[in-house]
Amino acid sequence: MTLQVNKQAVAQAFGRAAAHYEQHAQLQRLSGDALLARAPAGFGPHLLDAGCGTGWYSRYWRDRGRTLTALDLSPDMLQTAREQQSAQHYLLGDIDDVPLADASVDGVWSNLAVQWSSDLCTALQQFLRVTRPGGTVLFSTLLDGSLHEVHHAWAQLDGRRHANRFLSAAQLRAATATLPMQAEQQIVMLHFPSALSAMRSLKGIGATHLHDGRGSSVLTRTQLATLEQHWPQDEAGYRLSYHLMYGVLTK
Repeated sequence: MTLQVNKQAVAQAFGRAAAHYEQHAQLQRLSGDALLARAPAGFGPHLLDAGCGTGWYSRYWRDRGRTLTALDLSPDMLQTAREQQSAQHYLLGDIDDVPLADASVDGVWSNLAVQWSSDLCTALQQFLRVTRPGGTVLFSTLLDGSLHEVHHAWAQLDGRRHANRFLSAAQLRAATATLPMQAEQQIVMLHFPSALSAMRSLKGIGATHLHDGRGSSVLTRTQLATLEQHWPQDEAGYRLSYHLMYGVLTK
């Protein structure tokens, strides 16, 4: 399952968000906490945080006595993680070509990063390659159906994609059919006081790169009013829904 992913553009998008990422990273923490529940006893002692971002979960594992290698595609994200002393080691690199030797860590942690891979199976095989026998790879990713509110609202304006689409559960399972994986799905619903604040939350976590490209026009008041009118909402506010899959692979 391959995607044409402009890795430089992805790194730049997340780099722009590095300074304020954690104040917007509600989904990342909900996903990460759900992934923590799937971690085996004794996960570690040397872990790779693949797609570490600002190092929130690197710090979680570091504070519990693990040795962390923090890997990210974005130099700015990695620098932010370094400034917060999130790990013992830092690597600038791509999850599709992890710059570590075979069997060099005891486990891999990757929270909401593999959806930016050019080839999901390649990234997971890389995680398994660097893991020692008996170790575990834990990952979470987004599935098709995520951000359907964005697609629905913008369809009333221009018909262009304003959020990425992701692999379906069936496609993901097909791509990983040869891997020793157990997987579970979850839907997470976040609420915001306005459509604009929902879109700002996406910008705040750096999820602004579109595989299909993005237009350069500025959102007008009239367009914003149309988005507000058509954005799905309920009594809790304007929704953003995320379809998640959690995977556990044993080496």
